[in-house]
Amino acid sequence: MTKTDNSYNAKSIKVLEGLEAVRMRPGMYIGSTSSRGLDHLIYEIVDNSVDEHLAGYCDNIRITLEADGSCTVEDNGRGIPVGMHEKGVSAERVVMTTLHAGGKFDNNAYKTSGGLHGVGSSVVNALSSSMTVTIRNGGFVYRDTYERGIPTQELENGLLPVIGKTRETGTTTNFTPDPEIFEKTRFREDEIKSHLHETAYLNPGLTIQYTDNRPESAEKVTFHEPEGISGFVKELDKNNEAVTDVIYFSGESENIKVEVAFQYINEFQEEVLGFCNGISNSEGGTHLTGFKTQFTQVINNYARELGILKDKDVNFTGTDVRNGMTAVVSIKHPDPRFEGQTKTKLDNQDAARATAKVTGDEVVRFFDRNIETLKAVIGCAEKAAKIRKSEEKAKTNLLTKQKFSFDSNGKLANCESRDPSRCEIFIVEGDSAGGSAKMARNRMFQAILPIRGKILNVEKASIDKILANAEIKTMINAFGCGFSEGYGNDFDITKLRYDKIVIMADADVDGAHIATLLLTLFYRFMPDLIYAGHVYVAMPPLYKVMPVKGEGGKTALAGRYLYDDAALEKYRRSSKCKFTLQRYKGLGEMDPQQLWETTLDPEHRMMRQVQIEDARMASEMTELLMGTDVLPRKNFIHQHAADAEIDA
Repeated sequence: MTKTDNSYNAKSIKVLEGLEAVRMRPGMYIGSTSSRGLDHLIYEIVDNSVDEHLAGYCDNIRITLEADGSCTVEDNGRGIPVGMHEKGVSAERVVMTTLHAGGKFDNNAYKTSGGLHGVGSSVVNALSSSMTVTIRNGGFVYRDTYERGIPTQELENGLLPVIGKTRETGTTTNFTPDPEIFEKTRFREDEIKSHLHETAYLNPGLTIQYTDNRPESAEKVTFHEPEGISGFVKELDKNNEAVTDVIYFSGESENIKVEVAFQYINEFQEEVLGFCNGISNSEGGTHLTGFKTQFTQVINNYARELGILKDKDVNFTGTDVRNGMTAVVSIKHPDPRFEGQTKTKLDNQDAARATAKVTGDEVVRFFDRNIETLKAVIGCAEKAAKIRKSEEKAKTNLLTKQKFSFDSNGKLANCESRDPSRCEIFIVEGDSAGGSAKMARNRMFQAILPIRGKILNVEKASIDKILANAEIKTMINAFGCGFSEGYGNDFDITKLRYDKIVIMADADVDGAHIATLLLTLFYRFMPDLIYAGHVYVAMPPLYKVMPVKGEGGKTALAGRYLYDDAALEKYRRSSKCKFTLQRYKGLGEMDPQQLWETTLDPEHRMMRQVQIEDARMASEMTELLMGTDVLPRKNFIHQHAADAEIDA
């Protein structure tokens, strides 16, 4: 190892004061600086208001997307405390400017909470170009203002000045996302409404009023769901044939409150959503593990008691038992531990025990009194088990007896390295682009897998047709980690041969369609590739501009690649000299050197990592856009036609 520098000393240790750390590493606190992170700012503030509801002091929250691009969240809770804190300033100022300061750390103030008042508020403050906090508390109205987390208002002897009187209580927070931090600063109305609707289902005594004052998407919606999570399950299953009614139970164990609602439908699918203290845990967690494990055990015990499973029969798998299940599992935990600030996965082991205990007690109590419903549930498991076994046999025939070489019948130009952490595989459509990519790549760590045309749409195809498709079999074999579907799971991500799987399609409509078909395949049958962050979409340029030599007596500047029409228009406005324009209709039009420097070179390329932020919405959108039902897709296209980017 070569020593390059010996300057690591006490001066190398940097201390970030106040909220500097949040602005320097925003992804650590809100997940990303994409639209997902932008919307998360709203959720952080709303979570604090929901916690006031959970504490019994708030029953109305108003969220307004303002015409100027800001967002206002107003509640009728107690209002952030404004009295003198031991630090010598108003408690509100401490909450809004200090990480890990807030009432949620005091179990006397909040028995359960999802947001951490002070963590979320201060993070939003740090990432906003401006914020105004108005507090109604103790008969008076107070206001504080900030810019990028820094207070802009003088205090009076350390306290906020009174700006009015009122009989109401609560907090109103208005903030404008900082364009220096976020890639885009326009909130996504569909995602926000979906999140707020979920919040209303999880809190049946709460009313949430949503207003969009932006001219292009103006609307008002009120969310109030007195049926709670039972209504949530009904909503999720509204377009499906029900096998059972919605079944609801609740209970408490280890000071953890558990409530579950589930229903079986006549579809080969499973949708189990988890929430802790009103926060969606999109990656699951221990509460879901406890529910699933205990429920599977209960159903297997009943199946043997009823003689449906004989002594020689193996138990139903968890996937068998949950075939056709739609469930919402919601717990209230006094001290939740999440993996990451964005709270996507619950990590408390006592949550697994409590959920399992309540599930074991209440499900048995219900099924003992409802034998016909029990038989219907076991019938779903039986059907899934039979199909699973037949599909496992089909897989064996298609993927074991018909083995391929590691080079996939010569299609795969593999890389030399066998270290998966270094390796990348690029899926390229067409012989021309594939040939150019093979010449352009770095053979040490980059593999090229050409495919022929558009692959099978797996959303519309049966499993036997999917497994018989030559292009899909080639990809399964190349990745090395197997294949999973609704009746079994032969997928093992530890066997993945490449750290990055990159979809490299042309920058046009056909390329976008190919990328969509591939993403549908990965999402439906290899979803862990996406959840683990291994799937990317390459961003080849659409144009190359070359200044004309000798223009104005100057030598020509180097050529420049532009990735979309917006970039070209910006270049036209800013360029002071004449230039020639080359448009790439396809990757095959690039020579190997151009393909390397624009799309393959890790030092200069641009790629998008594929992420799933809301599994329910992702599943619904995949079904809508790629499924067999034409009318909803047609309506969606008409509704969003103005948002489309038309290929010239």
